[in-house]
Amino acid sequence: MRILGIDPGYATTGFGLLDTDGPEPRLLGCGVVTTPKELPFPQRLEILYDDLLELVERTKPDAAAVEELFWGHNITTGIGVSHGRGVILLALTKAGVPVFEYTPMQVKQAVVGYGKAEKRQVMDMTRRILKMEQAARPDDAADAIAIALCHARSQSSLLAKLAQNRDQGTGNREQGNREQSAAAYPVRHSNE
Repeated sequence: MRILGIDPGYATTGFGLLDTDGPEPRLLGCGVVTTPKELPFPQRLEILYDDLLELVERTKPDAAAVEELFWGHNITTGIGVSHGRGVILLALTKAGVPVFEYTPMQVKQAVVGYGKAEKRQVMDMTRRILKMEQAARPDDAADAIAIALCHARSQSSLLAKLAQNRDQGTGNREQGNREQSAAAYPVRHSNE
């Protein structure tokens, strides 16, 4: 399975791509999508949308793991990041990629084993798990890799395997995966 991890933003959005088909997860690539700060905000969102669609087309992920927002002290920045996150979710959904969302605490728990771990601990454990010589840079890319790793570990858990076996028992695994994705990210249509 190819998992695209996303650390959402509008100025800088981190991404990390993992392959989990082997015995251990493998990092295929990581980086950031940036938007020029001198452009008007709506144009920055358009660039983010277009670049994310291009990234999905090039990497062909089976699933996307996106971090949920944590509201800090700067509400103005948080609102902008919320807009960017919405554009990211729209692009992934339009591209047909199942989206799974994780809180920062869930990511820390999955990667380090402690939901209140410090950022440097998450980066170091990610580096060790993926056998990287050094932690990924910039931090946004490193965070995205950890988010993808969180999803990989969630999908390899005993409960996920039980759900997969249940879906295979019905003879329609793809439908089961789509239902699981829908449960992880409920969508409301405008005609409801």
